[in-house]
Amino acid sequence: MPPRKRPRMSKRAANSGTDDNGEQKQAKETGGKRKATEKTDEPSRRDDPPQTCRWLMKSEPESRFENGVDVKFGIEDLKALPNQTGCWDGVRNYQARNFMRKMAEGQVAFFYHSNCKEPGIAGLMNIVREAYVDHTQFDKKDVHFDAASKADDPKWSMVDVQYQRMMKRFLPLSELKKYHLQHRSSGGPLKDMALFTRARLSVQPLTTEEFDFVLSLENEEPL
Repeated sequence: MPPRKRPRMSKRAANSGTDDNGEQKQAKETGGKRKATEKTDEPSRRDDPPQTCRWLMKSEPESRFENGVDVKFGIEDLKALPNQTGCWDGVRNYQARNFMRKMAEGQVAFFYHSNCKEPGIAGLMNIVREAYVDHTQFDKKDVHFDAASKADDPKWSMVDVQYQRMMKRFLPLSELKKYHLQHRSSGGPLKDMALFTRARLSVQPLTTEEFDFVLSLENEEPL
């Protein structure tokens, strides 16, 4: 039989293998869609997200199978959903979960393609529903089932996102890293960008300065 595909929106960015910066990833984060390559750390006050209204969310645009299920979910998959809207499920990292719990309806996020031949920012999406219980944690057939999570005390949350638009040009990680290194040495908005300082997180906050600078790059020639 062919591998079973997930019917709902799934954008996960791998949880195993190596992350976009070549580091070994630790299994278990990405949710049904999207999302990440991160270690399931216990929550702590240090993980409390800063006040922000801009985000970067990672997902895998290329096929990868977990337990016979293809966890692929790129921006084109989001665009193809009814109303171009879907749930960002399957996050299994406390810090990433806490970031999602800080999201507010109407906020904007970059859709970042992760764990693929050319990782980078593919487009923009809007948060259209604030954090609620991620049902996949209770589904024994789902790759993100968590036997330790209880219905009366769920551990994991998700949000709903809606496709906004593609970037005017794809912004590859390699280009963003050049700016990060420049800004780290001489000062600039990307010097502390979480994409490089907390690379394994699938859900990351952006400052207004970081977001605006990255967005401006779509109108510039590649570095």
